[in-house]
Amino acid sequence: MDLQAGGSAERFSSYLKGLVSVIGHADRAKPLQDYCVGLMMPCARKSVEPLAALTAPERTAAQHQSLLHFVGEGGWSDEKVLAQIRGMVLPQIERHGAIRAWIIDDTSFPKQGRHSVGVARQYCGQLGKQDNCQVAVSLSLANDHASLPVCWRLYLPQEWASDRQRRKKAGVPPSVRFQTKPEIALDQLRFACEAGLPRGVVLMDAGYGTNTDLRSAIAELGLSYIAGVQPQTTVRKRPHHTKPLRKAAQQRVGIRELALRLPPESWRTVTWREGTAETLSSRFARLRVQASPKDDKRSAVRAEEWLLIQWPEGESEPLKYWLSNLPEDISLESLVEQTMLRWRIERDYQELKQEVGLADFEGRGWRGFHHHATLCIAAYGFLICERQAIPPSGLHATHGTKASLSRGDRFHAAGANRTARSKFDRNNAATLDRRSRTCSAALPLLRRSNPRKKITCKLVTQ
Repeated sequence: MDLQAGGSAERFSSYLKGLVSVIGHADRAKPLQDYCVGLMMPCARKSVEPLAALTAPERTAAQHQSLLHFVGEGGWSDEKVLAQIRGMVLPQIERHGAIRAWIIDDTSFPKQGRHSVGVARQYCGQLGKQDNCQVAVSLSLANDHASLPVCWRLYLPQEWASDRQRRKKAGVPPSVRFQTKPEIALDQLRFACEAGLPRGVVLMDAGYGTNTDLRSAIAELGLSYIAGVQPQTTVRKRPHHTKPLRKAAQQRVGIRELALRLPPESWRTVTWREGTAETLSSRFARLRVQASPKDDKRSAVRAEEWLLIQWPEGESEPLKYWLSNLPEDISLESLVEQTMLRWRIERDYQELKQEVGLADFEGRGWRGFHHHATLCIAAYGFLICERQAIPPSGLHATHGTKASLSRGDRFHAAGANRTARSKFDRNNAATLDRRSRTCSAALPLLRRSNPRKKITCKLVTQ
């Protein structure tokens, strides 16, 4: 499917046809289109009721029921739709370079009460503390130019997994059992391998990277990884200019203690990319180690890997630590650059929440939670394609071009290229004024010209 041909209207129509081809019944085509259109239009909150008012202002009640049934009860497959999205969007991303990273992470959604599926008192990244929330685990594929979530699943806490009444009321499938977040992430990685998705280095923060079993399982899949770890992680260090270690040839040492012992000449300043306001650089050191957790009962010798340490100038102690099984001959600059590509997941979550309403779902059921997320990823995927379709050199040339969508919808692109923000918070979509959607320079968005008339917008790229 060629998403580069024609204008925005033609590309949107082609994209929708691809989704409709896997959605099942023909009567699902219109609510699918309306839901995706609504997600790309500026509004304060993108739950079902305001989406209905946006997409059908003259028959809001009927539209509300249609969209509510489609997202909350519709028997279409999230897996098939996500596969179709991958098939259409990944080639557009790869036009700008090969996939370099598989990024695993999670994001949280604060909730009140106890009836929304998966809600429990657990760590909520948005609030920075334990509180009532839902948490979803995702896998995104990324290169230097863009990224796309390809897997998405709600984490179901033990108290939910073992409660038959709550499971039944929320529609949790019988096949869903309790899994830790690292176990969910590993299933997603296995799926990506089996699906033959273009491979990249697995990137993860310390929430996942400290799990020794997860790192070992990733290596067994034949994947390379860069895993954030905690300062108290213990390793065995190879003495300088010696052969690789044997088991127990060196006492365990915490990586923080190890970093503090390094001589000044071990530290080098590395620049990894241009930021919005300044060049991004910091001090790093690296050395070869063997992971050696205190509860390690393995008899086999663990393979050596890189320990990468970041200690910014002016800080009293090192800031971050990573373990990586990338080749021994990789340069420090390449290792740092690959590590820092993980910032893409922050953009994913911020744009999914801020631009297309990922955090706005108000239903309580398992199916609705995942259907809404799938449709948000669908809308996000199309906006990625639009960003790919309008190169920077063509921005002024296309200014003022009109596009006519089916049902009279037209695109308003407030800026074809996303300006990178200096700081991302994958959990908090509320850190920015949600009203800023009406004047966002982020991604192309649909805009209503008059609530009493058919939806019309003008393609403006600047």
